[in-house]
Amino acid sequence: MARVIAICNQKGGVGKTTTAMNLGAYLAALGRRCLLVDFDPQANASSGLGIMPSDESVYTALMDGSISSQLIKRTAIFGYEVLPASQDLAGALVELISLPEREYQLRKVINQVRHLYDFIFIDLPPSLNLLTVNGLVAADEVLMPIQCEYYSLEGIGQLLKTINLIRQNLGYKLKVAGAVLTMYNKTEKLSREVVREVRKHFPYYVFNTEIPRAVALAEAPSFGKPIILYAPSSQAARAYLLLAKEIISQQEQEIKYQLAAQTFGNLLT
Repeated sequence: MARVIAICNQKGGVGKTTTAMNLGAYLAALGRRCLLVDFDPQANASSGLGIMPSDESVYTALMDGSISSQLIKRTAIFGYEVLPASQDLAGALVELISLPEREYQLRKVINQVRHLYDFIFIDLPPSLNLLTVNGLVAADEVLMPIQCEYYSLEGIGQLLKTINLIRQNLGYKLKVAGAVLTMYNKTEKLSREVVREVRKHFPYYVFNTEIPRAVALAEAPSFGKPIILYAPSSQAARAYLLLAKEIISQQEQEIKYQLAAQTFGNLLT
């Protein structure tokens, strides 16, 4: 059963889509079956992986309440697939309003295929609207990219409030997988200060890997490739490989904890 992770920050330009694309690519390269759900009407994650715009997209699945195999597209990496977005998704904001249980539409779609994957990532738009709420409710956890600039911290504060509202109003126990620091430049004082502040004050886990600011990461989407195919020997590529290994390690630790808790519970009974 897939671990479903929404990648979200209510501020744009923080490396959210870049992280969604490349994290999935490296997890697939490490032998995990991955699906990226592009839930941003701009469809940048889809085009960045070489998926051309089509009438068949996540919008189709969202409105139908079901997903067919032809909607899911393969990438150039074995085991890595995409449920692409389209500009039609922007219209879903209006169409969802009249639907019963409108906050759960994407969750219903993802639950139909989650048994086919090890990881499902949802790339969310940089705003708070009904699409964002759908993406958060569809996920088990949230991964928050934080750009190494102070304005990015404001977006995280807003997102944490949104997560608390979802927990309180919808009764959904959404977890926080952690924060990943992006666009890091170790030669800049500001980058170092933001890293220090986040690691000191962020109330959840902060991944050890810091994603560097790199030209290759900006160039790769224009070629329809993740960094593993565009510049596999670059520093940025190595960073996403390490982040993928951290995600796997985090999951393995959680499984060990659950097994230990289950064993302890059995001993008590």
